[in-house]
Amino acid sequence: MLIQDVDSVAAKVASSPDVPGVYLWKDRFGKVLYVGKAKRLRQRLRSYLTASSSRSPKHEMLLRLIADLETIVVTSELEAFLLENNLIKEHRPQFNIQLRDDKSYPHVVVTEGEQFPRVLVVRRMDIAEARYFGPYSDVSVLRRTIRTIRRVFTVRSCQHRLPDDAPERPCLDYQIGRCQAPCVGYQSLASYRKMIDNVVAFLEGRTVEVRARLRESMEAAAARLDFERAAEIRNSLKWLDQVERPQSVQFVEGGDADAFGYARDGDDAVCVILRVRKGKIVASEHRFLRNLEDESDNAVLCAFLAQHYAVAGKAESRAPRAVLPFDPDSSDFVADIVPGTDLLVPSRGVYRRLADLADQNARHLLESFRMESLETDERAEDPVYALGRDLGLTSLPRSIICIDISTSSQGRDTVGSLVWFEAGRPKRGEYRRFKIMGSDQPDDCAAIMEVVSRYFTKRIAQCRQLPDLVLVDGGKGQLSAARKALDECGLIGLTAVSLAKREEEVFFADRPDGIKLPRRAPSLRLLQRARDEAHRFAVAYTRKRREQRTLTSVLLEIPGIGEKRRRLLLEAFGS
Repeated sequence: MLIQDVDSVAAKVASSPDVPGVYLWKDRFGKVLYVGKAKRLRQRLRSYLTASSSRSPKHEMLLRLIADLETIVVTSELEAFLLENNLIKEHRPQFNIQLRDDKSYPHVVVTEGEQFPRVLVVRRMDIAEARYFGPYSDVSVLRRTIRTIRRVFTVRSCQHRLPDDAPERPCLDYQIGRCQAPCVGYQSLASYRKMIDNVVAFLEGRTVEVRARLRESMEAAAARLDFERAAEIRNSLKWLDQVERPQSVQFVEGGDADAFGYARDGDDAVCVILRVRKGKIVASEHRFLRNLEDESDNAVLCAFLAQHYAVAGKAESRAPRAVLPFDPDSSDFVADIVPGTDLLVPSRGVYRRLADLADQNARHLLESFRMESLETDERAEDPVYALGRDLGLTSLPRSIICIDISTSSQGRDTVGSLVWFEAGRPKRGEYRRFKIMGSDQPDDCAAIMEVVSRYFTKRIAQCRQLPDLVLVDGGKGQLSAARKALDECGLIGLTAVSLAKREEEVFFADRPDGIKLPRRAPSLRLLQRARDEAHRFAVAYTRKRREQRTLTSVLLEIPGIGEKRRRLLLEAFGS
């Protein structure tokens, strides 16, 4: 059993009720490690105490850190689902699936509780009697939205608490036509409220309705001979058309919907939400997710939907249907969380095309994110330090050698290569290649033993520097052979690992299971770079030997005939 205080935790599990609820695993310092929900708490918690060979590394690590348990009983599965989401946001446990920086996304808020409402950008939804729109993960979309509102509608931007805290004269916004000065009574409350209704309709995506209202206002201003106001509204209509045209896509008979796209690569995933209103795509949002190790795509999508709708719960922009790429886990719970919204997984038609478009956007964003992360990680962290930390080495692996074996397709010309990396960079002056002297039959393990033995025997005899880490291209068999040769050379304390190509697992000789490093980890990229360089060097030597054997002549096997005599004989007889 991996749990630290097994008896205490087992007693709490045995006394837990067999009813719906939420459980919190904690470490010995009281920090929440994982928050989970269960239809039957006791049954779910017992599964953690049962030994299983199919546990993932993430699960094993969680069990090693668990020292305490807390449970909260609720009346239904739905309440457990909602409580789990709230506790995840409060504690942000490291083993739960989470949105990346979900609290930092800004919202657009209309302060409807004020007599003369304002339109603000906020990151915390703590304004009473207000309507929130968003969150906006793309700042450029947010800026374009605010710029459009400022250009089309004359919403006040001042901080005065009207009508009690009114200034003596209008500000500069009135002089440049960006505000109609309701603060000094130049614009009536009814007119201002009507404008705010248009702003809300615009933020909800009802641009057709907004355009119709503006056109009515323009005609009314022209009828009362207020041509300046009519011209301002006409310019606003032109601006609205210009802003909307490039970002709107028509979906015939599409209606209102939120289309969710999903893309994943290993531990990285991204979800995209396309907002369709009146048959047009009016906005796009995306979220990056983390802590996805060994979680199924269905579970990830379910967790994302629950957290997304909880974050967007105060927003007034929810569509009557959600178009999903596939069925999430606990879809009944998600449906209960979002009453009045139909969850669709279309197989054809307009919604299938919409779901494919969302997936395409998700794949593009994930690829862009991975490229940016690779560049950021390479700049931010030294791969040598990262390798020492991720492998748990006692000393920093500043110098690394990597050994690879290459054999021609006919089983001949088996050679070994050894490359040296110093401070994460190739040191070509220390590269070595070996012609394997053993059996003609290809045997990687025997070849690795020969290379290690020959190299370190000569290295020790010459009193030359030894590497900090030995890396072998292969699995546990190749590593065992290298380890045996090192021990025979008296290098018992020298660390040796192998990198298996299929799953990119790192193996230690004294550990039964391998270590799977994150795909973007600088430490894994350093090992891969050394492995690939050793493979390239070995293949180049194999090709050179094959060419030498192909171009040789039987005349060279006759005693007394050298290169010069062979050339003269070939010139004289031709063959």
